[in-house]
Amino acid sequence: MYARDNESGANPVQEQPTDKQVSAAVDAFRLLSDGTRLRLMWLLSSGEYDVTSLAEAIAVARPSVSQHLAKLRFAGLVETRRDGRRVLYRARDAHVRSLIKEALFHADHEVSGIPRHD
Repeated sequence: MYARDNESGANPVQEQPTDKQVSAAVDAFRLLSDGTRLRLMWLLSSGEYDVTSLAEAIAVARPSVSQHLAKLRFAGLVETRRDGRRVLYRARDAHVRSLIKEALFHADHEVSGIPRHD
């Protein structure tokens, strides 16, 4: 490391994520790159929904919503809970909810012209 790097406020090299971590993140981003799945995840980040409610909320056919949910569940982004005969879906945890929220807040800055901030 050069002395001038320290003077300029350069940060020490951050520990790199493992190959498995990078692969899991890439898989999650790949799944979320679909507009229907991202809309589903936005809803599921705020509560539990059954397939019919989700289909109505995003105006997509029920079979299509079911297929998207199966992919999200397989990837570990969504979890389910039985309520009688219904299956309720929700975002798996706070990490997933935060990821969705931040991605869409970032997009809001991009399309609305809201100034960027740290």
